[in-house]
Amino acid sequence: MTATTVAQSAPVIRGEEKTQQVERRRMPGVVSTGVGRGVAEIRVFFRNRTAVVMSMALPVALMLLFGSIFKMKVADSTISMRDVVVAGVLASGVMSAAFGSMATGIALESGDGTLKRLRGTPFTTTSYFLAKTVLILTLALVQTFVVLALAVAVFHFSLPTTVGRWFTFAWVFALGSLGTAFLGISVGSLVTDRRSIAGAVQFPFVLLQFVSGVYYAFGGLPKAVQYVGAFFPLKWMAQGMRAALLPDSMAVLEPAHSWELGRVALVLGAWVIGGFVLCLATRLRRIRRDFL
Repeated sequence: MTATTVAQSAPVIRGEEKTQQVERRRMPGVVSTGVGRGVAEIRVFFRNRTAVVMSMALPVALMLLFGSIFKMKVADSTISMRDVVVAGVLASGVMSAAFGSMATGIALESGDGTLKRLRGTPFTTTSYFLAKTVLILTLALVQTFVVLALAVAVFHFSLPTTVGRWFTFAWVFALGSLGTAFLGISVGSLVTDRRSIAGAVQFPFVLLQFVSGVYYAFGGLPKAVQYVGAFFPLKWMAQGMRAALLPDSMAVLEPAHSWELGRVALVLGAWVIGGFVLCLATRLRRIRRDFL
């Protein structure tokens, strides 16, 4: 090849490289694709009125039911047992949105081929989980708002008035959502038949509500039941919500007679880390196989 030919071809090569670089820069990133799909899933969900009503109806119905039954005063003359129920239902609603929605959504999308159809798009595994996270956080926030609004309107529930209590509420909400979402990913990965996913999710979730002190004081449960409930995150989520929303005088109802916020953070943090490791061992391997 002559020097003249090389000189003529060099600008062409540099032009092709520049075009490829521009195309790569124009490709959507992990965050943008994940958030974009998450917003799309939110729109699809709220267009399904039946799904919206059913997801909001259960925590609201349980709060109204148990709040109407338990009217007795506890700890002091100003707090009733229904306030304990409100805090527990909030924790239960967060777990329902994170654990139930994540497990059900992933199991269904694995079974109907949604993940395989995403193979030809610039959509990564990380983007997929980011989209699901956007969806479940939105659902959990909406449920929390609805429950608190009804609690204030129907039961005259008093909301926290200090920044510290709202901060406690925020980190309990965040750690609880992440920990139970990772648990939902793992459960969803173990279900091979889409028709059985509802039972696989509802059975442990309903059982946990009754051994975690969601609808009554955890300290009133038998010791053996307390040990079982203390192993799972819902008990600590409910305790953290009570610490954020109820007066400190209510802490006497806890087994340790204190809120134990340090232990709440430690246990929920351990579930976040352990749940993530469990996902790596189960669900991520299957999803990567579906994508690749």
